[in-house]
Amino acid sequence: MNHLDKLEAQSVHILREAYREFKNICMLWSIGKDSTVLLWLARKAFFGHVPIPLVHIDTHFKIPEMIKYRDELALKWKLTMVYGENTEALAQKNTFPDGKVDRITCCQSLKSNALKNTLSGEWNRYVMDHKTGKYVLDTNREQYTGVIVGVRADEEGSRSKERYFSPRDKENDWDVGDQPPEFWNQFKTDFAPGTHIRIHPLLDWTELNIWEYIERENIPITSLYFDQGNGKRYRSLGCYPCTAPVDSSAKNVSEIIEELKSGKFANIAERSGRAQDKDDGGGLETLRRGGYM
Repeated sequence: MNHLDKLEAQSVHILREAYREFKNICMLWSIGKDSTVLLWLARKAFFGHVPIPLVHIDTHFKIPEMIKYRDELALKWKLTMVYGENTEALAQKNTFPDGKVDRITCCQSLKSNALKNTLSGEWNRYVMDHKTGKYVLDTNREQYTGVIVGVRADEEGSRSKERYFSPRDKENDWDVGDQPPEFWNQFKTDFAPGTHIRIHPLLDWTELNIWEYIERENIPITSLYFDQGNGKRYRSLGCYPCTAPVDSSAKNVSEIIEELKSGKFANIAERSGRAQDKDDGGGLETLRRGGYM
């Protein structure tokens, strides 16, 4: 087995273990490269079928191509596609783009709070109707007690403190100093009742590993990651008011891999184009302690 084979096998094992151990779990799909690789791995783990609902938190400020890509792939792969949102904040325009709040408060409201209440079933969830391709109100209000997330340890400082199986409290708050040890591929999966679990199958993957795997498996991803002729592309995807592209002429996956191997981005953080990271002191720990992905 080469390195990618070993990473794939580990991630597939984590996915199957999570599905076996936890009663009602879902998988977050941000529509970015990492969570799309995670989705691909789930299809491998369960032989082409994904028995886990895919959840997307829609801030209504995502780049339009992202939503189009989400819905096309959900239909093609017959995914149980669910989205949640902070309806009240959007209706009252209590957002950063509307000039009412700062970026961190906006993220807490449209992402962290929306995620917490979507997972708990306290707020409305919407599920894709595959007959029409439209979203309808989800009548299933059962709480998701665990969520599979495509975070990587090398992506950002606070994520390097994660575990494969990471407990949160009932409010989704993360106690960084109270995480179970995971030695020699031994994972703690027996948590106290009421514990919310985040599962991270991609924790040991790197940005380069992700792109090499996308190339090897020919995984379809959004074209936003490629230069469209203006010498810029997105390296990380998020809400359009807070996400900037990087200078790059890479027009396909092979050219992105060469770019990463060349060291062009060696001293530039992968999320350097995400403005909320800078507003949070250069990282995401404040947001993530409060439930952010």
